[in-house]
Amino acid sequence: MRTALTIAGSDSGAGAGIQADLKTFAAHGVYGTTAITAVTAQNTRGVTAVHALPPQLVRAQIEAVVTDIGVHAAKTGMLATAAIVDAVASAARELNIPFLIVDPVMRSTSGDLLSDDDVLEAMCVKMLPLAYAVTPNIPEAERLAGMSIAGDDDRREAARIIHGFGVNAVIITGGHDRSGPIRDLLYDGSAFTEFRVERVAGEHTHGTGCTFAAAIAAHLALGRSLTDAIPLVQQYIAGAIRGAPQLGGGLGPMDHFFR
Repeated sequence: MRTALTIAGSDSGAGAGIQADLKTFAAHGVYGTTAITAVTAQNTRGVTAVHALPPQLVRAQIEAVVTDIGVHAAKTGMLATAAIVDAVASAARELNIPFLIVDPVMRSTSGDLLSDDDVLEAMCVKMLPLAYAVTPNIPEAERLAGMSIAGDDDRREAARIIHGFGVNAVIITGGHDRSGPIRDLLYDGSAFTEFRVERVAGEHTHGTGCTFAAAIAAHLALGRSLTDAIPLVQQYIAGAIRGAPQLGGGLGPMDHFFR
């Protein structure tokens, strides 16, 4: 059985965070394990409370999973403090966690801030050099690269800057660009590859970033390459949005088990 580990926050509404990651792993036939970094009180309308767990407890969870069950791929989500970033990075390095996908979560879909200001620097310096891929959306890529993104040239320049932190590959997701189809951009340090998929109408998109990174990790755990995985992930998320169960009064969750 292939296994994948999510190192992320808990979403009480279960549309994002570790709940979305576990659903995604299960939908791809991968056994999911968790290391919870924070507990949030949130629903489709927004986040009302956040409690970060002690860094030593986050690391203990990672060690417990990796040294017994094992891990074929992993992804990070909400890392609420710089100390948690440091704990996760040191564990990933010392335990040789393979295929680490970093989803640089900074805000929820509803716009609520989910991390301290010093998390950004810690992520760039300590997490990205360990990552197989980082999956920022356009606002996250702007913050990581320290520049605004207004067009394709900017997107490519931001990818180059982010790659310069030492990450193996950068995938800038295109959901925030409302012009035309979804265009996800992969940069591996030598070449750019753009992956296009039809944009699905609908506002129930809570957890798309978490789900994207988790699905990438699942495909890597199953032995697929990034270039093979990305189109499959795009189709999976499109189907999950189409099948959204229409829950809540805000930006609702997708259906991870639409198949």
